[in-house]
Amino acid sequence: MQRQWSVQAPGEPEAEPGGEELCEQEMKRLCLSQHPVRVLPYAMMDKRFIRQLREPEGVKTSCWQQWRRRRQTAGRRLGEAARRLTRGCGLWEGALYEIGGLFGTGIQSYFTFLRFLLLLNLLTLLLTSSFVLLPLVWLRPPDPGPALNFTLQCPGSGHLPQTGVSKFNNLLWNVFTGRAFNNTYLFYGAYRAGPESSSTYSIRLAYLLSPLACLLLCFCGILRRMVKGLPQKMFLGQDYRSPLSAKVFSSWDFCIRGQEAATIKRHEISNEFKMELEEGRHLLLLQQQTRAHRACHLLTYLRVNILIGLLVVGAISAIFWATKYSQDNKEESLFLLLQYLPPGVIALVNFLGPLLFVFLVQLENYPPNTEVNLTLIWCVVLKLASLGMFSFSLGQTVLCIGRNKTSCESYGYNACDYQCWENSVGEELYKLSIFNFLLTVAFAFLVSLPRRMLVERFSGRFWVWLDREEFLVPKNVLDIVEGQTVTWMGLFYCPLLPLLNSIFIFLTFYIKKYTLLRNSRASPRRFRASSSIFFFQLVLLLGLLLAAVPLGYVVSSIRSSWDCGLFANYSAPWQVVPELVALWLPPPSQRILYYLGSHAFSFPLLILLSLVLTVCISQSQASSRAIRRLRKQLVWVSIRRTGAKGTAGETLLGPRAADKSREDGEREPGPQAWPQARRSRATETWL
Repeated sequence: MQRQWSVQAPGEPEAEPGGEELCEQEMKRLCLSQHPVRVLPYAMMDKRFIRQLREPEGVKTSCWQQWRRRRQTAGRRLGEAARRLTRGCGLWEGALYEIGGLFGTGIQSYFTFLRFLLLLNLLTLLLTSSFVLLPLVWLRPPDPGPALNFTLQCPGSGHLPQTGVSKFNNLLWNVFTGRAFNNTYLFYGAYRAGPESSSTYSIRLAYLLSPLACLLLCFCGILRRMVKGLPQKMFLGQDYRSPLSAKVFSSWDFCIRGQEAATIKRHEISNEFKMELEEGRHLLLLQQQTRAHRACHLLTYLRVNILIGLLVVGAISAIFWATKYSQDNKEESLFLLLQYLPPGVIALVNFLGPLLFVFLVQLENYPPNTEVNLTLIWCVVLKLASLGMFSFSLGQTVLCIGRNKTSCESYGYNACDYQCWENSVGEELYKLSIFNFLLTVAFAFLVSLPRRMLVERFSGRFWVWLDREEFLVPKNVLDIVEGQTVTWMGLFYCPLLPLLNSIFIFLTFYIKKYTLLRNSRASPRRFRASSSIFFFQLVLLLGLLLAAVPLGYVVSSIRSSWDCGLFANYSAPWQVVPELVALWLPPPSQRILYYLGSHAFSFPLLILLSLVLTVCISQSQASSRAIRRLRKQLVWVSIRRTGAKGTAGETLLGPRAADKSREDGEREPGPQAWPQARRSRATETWL
């Protein structure tokens, strides 16, 4: 290391006096430093030399130091394994690299999003299996007792009919509708347990808290991915644009040896240049707009968005009436078609809606990132509104929300038509999940593939206009978010639905990859992954909230079915919690829990959270102001040193902020600016 530092390149000036003393001081500092050798900014040979200086030959380290070093090594390896696990254990790394190089990071972010959803579903399945399924199998649940004798006289029948008596003795049809699994652990009705006083492990409490814990873990994971890129975005600012010169001279990876990898990297750099030029063109057009052009653009914006809003209202109205008609006419001869009428209408709406939204949003001539995000927002409104209306329509039919019926007044739900209403809701969500995946497969192999073959086989003006399918990222993202939202909605009614959704996501990745590489064409409008990942996570978070609100309402307020499930003898599933608290905890602990759940504790908690939020916002604002000052100082130093009054300022601050900073720098007197320059130079060195 000392030899390397003392070597001088030809043509360099000689070392200053005292250089050897500085080298010795640096080596002494490195020997006494507590920082690990692996984090030091030196070459591998220098790190070996530093390790030898810290541990000379013949000197044995103490047992405490050896144990401490082994503990640090084990902790580091455990952290690396945890990070590798959070990235999906390296799943699909090669495929993601190929997709990112050929089609850009925007489309690659969709497939990365698929991997993240697969990880969430596997985590949910692991939690449910560990706390519900395995203890239930180990404890051997009791046999179901005799059915309860209902005294309610339903209109048109002398007894309570079992819901959904199949008119088609077809096993395949029963698999598609979910009736083949009614007596399995796929649905709520098959879970049974004995009295809580005779058991050391509460299956009911585990079944109740597992969906809530899964939703909480998913919320934390989504929130972590949302805020992951915010510090960098805050530092760079909204107007930051990296210069093209930096991409030209620093984009190539000189470790690439294979021809295929070089081709992919060349496509990736080309896509980056296309995105930069497209954003620059839109920024230039925006700066050249006059007031008349802005007024026309505003009118176009209002007209297009009002039209899109009317389309969304019409779509959710169609979903509501389709669900209501399907549930009210279950005994008709067209029962086969009516079973899949609500999923079919939802799929039709979600297929046509994004296509119309893309066409209408393109009329406003937005930049690529803004266009994708705005289309995504409207697709989110359509998807979530359709699922919300589907849930409300099911609640109105099954739970008699807003309706007055004799069975609803006596039992709290429509007991005449739905003997086990949790299984009926689970079947509807199961059918919706199955139908979404079948639609994905059918569209890939019955629409995209024949379209590509026809375009390649025939020539003409019509086939040139038709061309291959364009891979629309907003539509595909919303399709997978819809399936994940349905899975979250069914955690209570269909606990093993995450297993089914994991299989669907795994197969969807390869289906979409085949469609992208073989049947689709690259989109002419490129966009960045960094601008869309935040919106992807926001959409997923909204879907999580949409699934959590009905689940919380059902768990806390709705009467469970009398004849099936774990909570048959409870007025609501949440009532098992006070019962277990009274059985297991001593009176002082019960009083503490009751106080934590009372309104007397909510007010101090609200005040404390308000104070914490105020402190966090104040710190964030102070950090933002400090970052702006540091960037202005860097721009001022670069202007003083190089005289580049355009490039440096626009690179760091954007055009407007750079002009303002330049004017501030020109107004400063020369002698008074030197202390500021010294501080700025130190700041630049530190950054």
